[in-house]
Amino acid sequence: MNPTDIRIDDYDYPLPDELIARHPLQQRDACRLLVRHADGTLEHTRFDRLPTLLPPGSVLVANNTRVINARLRFRKGGNGALIEVFCLEPTSPADYERAFAAISECEWLCFVGNSKRWNEDLILTLDVTLPDGRQVQLNATRTGRSGNASTVRFHWYAAAGTTFSQIIDSAGEIPIPPYLCRATEETDASDYQTVYSRIEGSVAAPTAGLHFTPELLRAIDLAGIKRQEVTLHVGAGTFQPVKSDTIGGHEMHSELITVSRDFIAGIAATDAPIIAVGTTTVRTLESLYHLGCMASQGSDATEVPQWYPYSPDHPLLSVADAMKALLARLDAQGTDRLVATTRIIIAPGYRFRIVDGMVTNFHQPRSTLLLLVSAFTGGDWRRMYDAALAERYRFLSYGDAQLLLAPGR
Repeated sequence: MNPTDIRIDDYDYPLPDELIARHPLQQRDACRLLVRHADGTLEHTRFDRLPTLLPPGSVLVANNTRVINARLRFRKGGNGALIEVFCLEPTSPADYERAFAAISECEWLCFVGNSKRWNEDLILTLDVTLPDGRQVQLNATRTGRSGNASTVRFHWYAAAGTTFSQIIDSAGEIPIPPYLCRATEETDASDYQTVYSRIEGSVAAPTAGLHFTPELLRAIDLAGIKRQEVTLHVGAGTFQPVKSDTIGGHEMHSELITVSRDFIAGIAATDAPIIAVGTTTVRTLESLYHLGCMASQGSDATEVPQWYPYSPDHPLLSVADAMKALLARLDAQGTDRLVATTRIIIAPGYRFRIVDGMVTNFHQPRSTLLLLVSAFTGGDWRRMYDAALAERYRFLSYGDAQLLLAPGR
C-alpha cells in the first residue's frame, strides 16, 4: 500500500478520560512499563527495570532539548482583553541561541490567542519582575502573518544586558499539552522537563524522557549501556491532529535538529543496537540517514521532505555510507555541527535504518505518533494498546511507558 493512502480511521481507539494522566507520579521511574520484546511477546513491568531490559552493549540516545516558558499573557491596554502569545520559533535572529541571547529585541513566529483583538499597529506591554528584583517592560508588536500564526517582534529596555531568555523565564509559562485540559501549575515547571534537558527551544517536552531519574541513569551506566544525546526542538505541530481522511493530505510540521559531527561518525562506525528515547529521537536519528542519502545525491538541502523516505529516487544506501556522505558535506562546509530540519513522516511501510528499539509513551488516537509506533512494530500497535487499556495503564504525556524492541535484535 502507498503510505499516502493510509486511512487515519484505522488508527483510532477508545481512550477513557480517566486513563489520561493529568499529573506525573511523584517518583518518575516508578511508572509502569509495557515491553514488547523482539519476539513479539508482551511483558508488564516497571520503568526502573529498564537497565536489565535493554540489549547488552546497546547505545541509548536521548533528546536533550529543554522546554521554554513559551506562553506569554498580555492584557490589551494593561487591564483589558487577555491576549495570549505562544512562542513557536525565532525568525530574527532565526538561530535559537542568538534569539535567547538577544538583549534588546527579537522576532518570533507565534500563535496568538484572541488575535482579533490585537491590531497590527497596537503595541502590547507586559511588566516583568526578574529574580533579582529588576523591572523590565516587555513590548510586543504584531508584524505579519504566516498561515494560522503571526510574526511578533519583542522589544524591551533593561540595564545590564537582560536577555530574552531571562525575560521569558520570568514572565512566561510552561505550555503543557492541551489534552491535559487544565491550567499550568507551578509543579509543571520541573515536572515537564527531563532531568537531562539543557538546550532551550522546545514548546513541548520529549515526554518519554520524563521517566528517567539521575539514579536510573547511573544504573544504566553501570549496566554498560552507552548514552548519547541529540537535539530536536519539539514544535507545537506535535499536537496537530490528522484532519484528512488519509495521511497523504496531512502536512507534517518542521522541527529543528542539531547533532555533532562526532555523533554522526559514531553512528557510521557502530554495530551496537541503538535505542531511541522518544519519538523525537527516532525522528532525529532516521532523518540523519535521509540527510546523508540526500547529500550522496549532490543535494545541499538541510530539510528532509515529508515523503522523501518513500521516493522511488531514494538511493537506499547503507547506514555507514549515508553517514559518510553527511560527514563529507560537513567537512566541505568546515563545521563540526549539523543543523537541519525535518518534516519526515514515519508510517506503515517505512523501513527503519538506524533505530533498533525505542522508549515511548502511549499516544493519542488518530495521531502521527501512533502511525510511527505501528510502523516500528509491524502493525502490532492495537494488540499493545488493548493490553495497556485492559491493565489500566496511564496514557499520554504524564502517563506510563513502553519499550519496543525490533524483531531480530
